[in-house]
Amino acid sequence: MDEICRNRAYAWRWRPGAAAHGYDARMGARGRKITGEAADTADAPMFELLGVRKHYGDSIAVDGISLAFARGVVTALIGSSGSGKSTLLRLLTGLLRPDAGEVRFDGCSLDAATLRQARQRMGYVIQEGGLFPHRTVLGNLSLLPVHLGWSGARVLERARELAVRVQLPEALLQRYPSELSGGQRQRVALMRALMLDPPVLLLDEPLGALDPIVRSELQEQLADMFAELDKTVLLVTHDVAEAAWLASRLVLLRDGRVEQDGSFAQLRQSPASTHVRRFLASARSLPEAP
Repeated sequence: MDEICRNRAYAWRWRPGAAAHGYDARMGARGRKITGEAADTADAPMFELLGVRKHYGDSIAVDGISLAFARGVVTALIGSSGSGKSTLLRLLTGLLRPDAGEVRFDGCSLDAATLRQARQRMGYVIQEGGLFPHRTVLGNLSLLPVHLGWSGARVLERARELAVRVQLPEALLQRYPSELSGGQRQRVALMRALMLDPPVLLLDEPLGALDPIVRSELQEQLADMFAELDKTVLLVTHDVAEAAWLASRLVLLRDGRVEQDGSFAQLRQSPASTHVRRFLASARSLPEAP
């Protein structure tokens, strides 16, 4: 299995066109078809958490969670502040290491040997974008591709393609983040996450700092994009309506544990606890006009 994981990482980094055309889990090094045990890992969930625990001092952030996330499914991690949803996402990216249990990515343990290549197959978006202020939009988009050997022409071609996809005017590619609106910065952050066409997108409260109109516009665009790109998406949000709009699966966390896991309809019609019922009811609708 270790050899299979090494071959898969090698295939992603070096297979011609991998970054431009996406990763095929069934293709091994130098384009050879994976068969046997290796093919079985290609059918594994994209992510697995096996009895994962994470604590900060005496505070338990993730308490023995076991979950699997299938390929091509959009999942929303929801819950109150401090429920563990952002910590869980960072464990999946490898930004945090579990104190106990195991995190698996594409059938392989996410550890020091596989982490670097695994991260190149994940697009990660944080609240307010996390753009480098001293680099232009194009400079932000080019960081990892240039590190992997892309030419300037290839970077520009991909940037223009993504600008059309996220409805960002091409003229803004030469601007700095401080010269953009909040919605434009989030579009650029999404473009950066998509530059290598990764099979996975991880989004941590990506729309939380935006005004309602821009947020609604981006929710529409994200929903269309998720449906078109067919990627594995994990989205952290405290907004129930946003989660229901974007995701087919909702995982509601409470105190570092899974309170309920299912579709929005399942959570609404058959809440597993009073907390689930209260959390869903907390999404306020507009009051009736007098």
